[in-house]
Amino acid sequence: MPQSEALPERAPAFGPAVAARLLRRLETVLGALCVLLLVALLGVVSVSVVLRYGLGGGFLGSDELAVWLNVALVAAGAPLAVNSALAMRLDVFTRRLPVWGQGVAAMLADAFVLVAGLVLVLGGVEIGARLGGVSPMLGLPEWIRFALLGAGGGLTLVTLGLQRLAERRGPGLVVSLAVAVLVHAVAAELQFASALPPSLVLGLIAFLGLVVAAPLPHAFLAAAYLAIPFGSSMPEPAMVASVVSGMSKYLLLAIPFFLLAGSLLTTSGVAGRFVRFAAAMVGHRRGGLAQTTLLTSVLFSGASGSSVANAAFGATTFQPELAKRGYPPAQASAIVAATSVLDNVIPPSIAFLILAAATNLSVGKLLVGGFVAGAVMAVALAVAIHLTARAEGLAAPATARERWRAAAGAIPAFGLGVIVVVGIRFGIVTTTEAAALAALYTLGLGLFGRLGAASLYEAFRQAGTEAAAIGLLIGTAAPFAFLLAVDDISGLVANLAAAFGNGPLAVLLFANLLLIVAGLVLDIGAAILLFGPLLMPIAVAAGIDPIHFGVILVVNLMIGGLTPPVGMLIYVVSGVTRLPATALFRAVLPYLAALLVALAVLSAGAIASTLLAPH
Repeated sequence: MPQSEALPERAPAFGPAVAARLLRRLETVLGALCVLLLVALLGVVSVSVVLRYGLGGGFLGSDELAVWLNVALVAAGAPLAVNSALAMRLDVFTRRLPVWGQGVAAMLADAFVLVAGLVLVLGGVEIGARLGGVSPMLGLPEWIRFALLGAGGGLTLVTLGLQRLAERRGPGLVVSLAVAVLVHAVAAELQFASALPPSLVLGLIAFLGLVVAAPLPHAFLAAAYLAIPFGSSMPEPAMVASVVSGMSKYLLLAIPFFLLAGSLLTTSGVAGRFVRFAAAMVGHRRGGLAQTTLLTSVLFSGASGSSVANAAFGATTFQPELAKRGYPPAQASAIVAATSVLDNVIPPSIAFLILAAATNLSVGKLLVGGFVAGAVMAVALAVAIHLTARAEGLAAPATARERWRAAAGAIPAFGLGVIVVVGIRFGIVTTTEAAALAALYTLGLGLFGRLGAASLYEAFRQAGTEAAAIGLLIGTAAPFAFLLAVDDISGLVANLAAAFGNGPLAVLLFANLLLIVAGLVLDIGAAILLFGPLLMPIAVAAGIDPIHFGVILVVNLMIGGLTPPVGMLIYVVSGVTRLPATALFRAVLPYLAALLVALAVLSAGAIASTLLAPH
C-alpha cells in the first residue's frame, strides 16, 4: 500500500475512557440544572415573600410552583447523589468480605439501584398515562410532576451504567442489570404466603440492601416493590405517587434553603468569623482548641441546620490543627464528629423540619425545645472535652478589646440566626419563607465579601445535590410509612410499649431503647419519618408533651450519627480526613457517653414536667 494512502480513522470503541467522558458531561449538565432549579426555587419563594409582606398580596400559584420545582430538583440531583456522602451506603459489612464477596455485594447493591430506577421510570410512565386533570393553580397537566421523577430514575440508570463502564466493571453491570430486570418482571406476577406483614418484609429486604451497601433511598424503593409478592397493597404506580406526594410538602422546601445558607457561610469565609469569636471566648481554657471547636459548632448550628455540612467544615478547619496540637488524629476527628451533632438540634434544624412534616408538630415550638436540648448537649460535651483534653499549652486569655472585635466581626453571621428563629417563633414568616430569607441573607454576605462566580456556583450545586439526596430519602420512605400504617404496626409497637408499662418513665425508656437500636442502622431522616408517627401517639397517651418527646426523638437519633455501623457523621469526617472509620468509632466513645448522659437528663426533665403538669 502506498504510504501516501492514509488509512481511514476508526471510531473509538465505547470503552472506559469514553464512558468516563460522557459521565463527566452528564454530571456537569445535571449540576448546572440543579443550580438553575435552586435559583428558580429561591426566586419564586423570595418574590412571594416580597409581594405578600411588602405589597399585601402574593402571586397565584407560587406555592404550587415551588413544590413542582422542588420535585424537579430532586429528579435532577438524585443521579448525582448515588455515590455522594449522602447516598447513605453502609459498607461496614462488605469491607470485611473477601474480594470475590465484595464483588458479589457490589453487583447486588447495583441491582437494588437498578430496580428502584425501573420502578421510577415504569411507574412514572404508567401513572402518567392513567392520570388526567391539570394543576388547579398552574394549569399544567398533573402527569408532568410524576414524569419528572420518572426522568430522574432514568438518569440514575444512565449515570450508574456510565460509572460502572468507566470503572471497567461492565460484566458486573450486565449481571446486575439482568438480575434487576428479571426481579422486576416476575415480582408483580408472584404471590407468596407469608406470616409476616408486608411492611416487615419490606424492612427485611431494605436491610439486606443496606448490608450489601446499596444506597438507602434505593433500598427502600426496591424493597417496597419486592414486597408486592408478599401481600403489599401498593402497586408500582401507587409507589411513585406516594414518593412524589412524600416530597411535595411546602414545609420541606426549607431544606434546600438551609443547606444553601450553610454552604454559602462556609464558602464565603463568614463561618471563619465564628471560629475567631469562639477562640477569643474559650481558646485560653484547658483543651482550648477543642473547646473552640465545640463553641464554633454551637454558633454554626444557629446558621446551618445541617450536621453533615458542619462535620465537613470542622474536619477541614479544626482536625488538622487539633492534630498539630498533640491530639491523636482519631481523637481530633472524633471531637469534630461529636460536636457536629448539635447542628440538627440547635435551630434552625433540618431534622426538626422533617419531624414537623411527619407529625404535624409546631416548627416554632420544636425550635425553642432545640435551644434547651442543644445547651444541655453542649455542656455535656464541654465536660467530656475538658476531661479528655490534651495538654496544648494554655494560651493567654483574650483581652476585652479582642473579644469585642471578634464579636463585632461575627455580628453579620449572628444575624442569620435571628432572622430564622425570631421570624418562625413569632409567626412573622413561615418556616420556608424564613429559610429563603436566610439563604438570601447569606448570599448577600457572600456578594459583599466579593465571593467569585465559581464559588457561588459550587455552593448552589452542593446545596442542590444534598437537598436532592434528602428529598429522595423523604420520598422513598413514604411507601414504607404507608405500609406500616396499613399493617397497623403502630398497634404492635403500642403493645410492646405496654409490656414496659403505660407511665411516662416506661414509655420513654422503651422509646429511647428502640430509637437507639434504630439509630444503629438507619439514617436520621429515615428514622424520623418511620418512627415519629409510630411513637408520638404512644408518648401523648402517656401524658408526655409531644414537643418534649419530639426533641428527645431527634436528640436520640442524632446520637446515632456517631454509632456503628451507619454513623453518618463518622463517615463524613473519615472521608475528609482519610482516617479509618473504625478508629473514629473507638475514639468517639467518651463523647458518645457524654451525649447519652445529656439524653438521660432531657428524658428526666420530660418525665418531671409530665408528673408535675396539672391533670
